[in-house]
Amino acid sequence: MPKIDDWGNLPAGVRQHLIDRMRDRAISIADLNRLRLWIESRPEVPEADWYKDFGSFKICGHGRFPKTFLVRGQPAKGQAL
Repeated sequence: MPKIDDWGNLPAGVRQHLIDRMRDRAISIADLNRLRLWIESRPEVPEADWYKDFGSFKICGHGRFPKTFLVRGQPAKGQAL
């Protein structure tokens, strides 16, 4: 299984989309820190769709790339991590 890419290795368009969604979803600094720690742990992710639920938000991705953020209650598709 691939490992999630860190922010610096994301394509510019993906990185900007994630930044925009962070602002739109009003994700707190504390939650972003939890996300940062998780990404720094270099978790393995499936090659297909996946999501990680942090309680107040979800991060969704496909393979090694995170793709978007969802707010609590929004349904996610793929494998739960």
